Amino acid sequence: MPRKVGVAKRISTQIVPVVGITKSVEIELLSTMKKLGIVRSESYNKLGSISHWSLDWKKAIPEVKSFRTPDTLGLPAKLMDWTINDVAKAITASQAACTDAVINKIYKRFPGKDNQKTRKELCKQLKTLAFLDNPLLHRLVRKEFKRGHSWVKNQIVYQQVGYNCKRLSRNTYQLELAGLQKRKRNKIIVRSNRKIKGQIRLIHNQLLQRFEVHFLVDHGTVVVPGHRRSIGIDKGYTEAFYDSDGQAHGK
Repeated sequence: MPRKVGVAKRISTQIVPVVGITKSVEIELLSTMKKLGIVRSESYNKLGSISHWSLDWKKAIPEVKSFRTPDTLGLPAKLMDWTINDVAKAITASQAACTDAVINKIYKRFPGKDNQKTRKELCKQLKTLAFLDNPLLHRLVRKEFKRGHSWVKNQIVYQQVGYNCKRLSRNTYQLELAGLQKRKRNKIIVRSNRKIKGQIRLIHNQLLQRFEVHFLVDHGTVVVPGHRRSIGIDKGYTEAFYDSDGQAHGK
């Protein structure tokens, strides 16, 4: 059966270096990252268990704040909320990958039209904690799902309302980031070929000993042809993507 013609978004992560920052701002950002590292670690420990399977990421904040409040770490509520949401989305993606792997095993174990009803019922149970009462599903999920932990303490997630972006020159922008004190923002200067918008991630690159801003760039859409052959890709750690034909995709 030929594949359907579709349209896919072309989205990539752009990394821009921070080229201007004062010592006082640097100290505050590193301190904030350390505090948010505690939030990130505790959020993974709380939300990463099987008991929170299929949790809506929008409902994750009350779960974490039931035992950890912003004032205990001297953090603004918004910075903490954005980190919790970031963790919850990562866990949701991990659970979705686990679900896909388990569904593939279900189809291999129960093939054919005769087992269609069985497959449908098992896939339905995977959407809730009902799978815990099914020994087969419970075993498959336990085998595929790896509970996450985090030791990340070098990044801050900002939503659009958490910063302002002002152009200084052709490839230079100033970001005013929400800080620890109310109505006081931390100013940094970045080198970028486009204005920064949307959710951003400020990361302290410990290898290069510099701050970086990571954000998504939308390059429009690409039409996926109906007749196309399958290829394999390998994601390297120092390169971009290579396919099974030996062709590199990206610099």
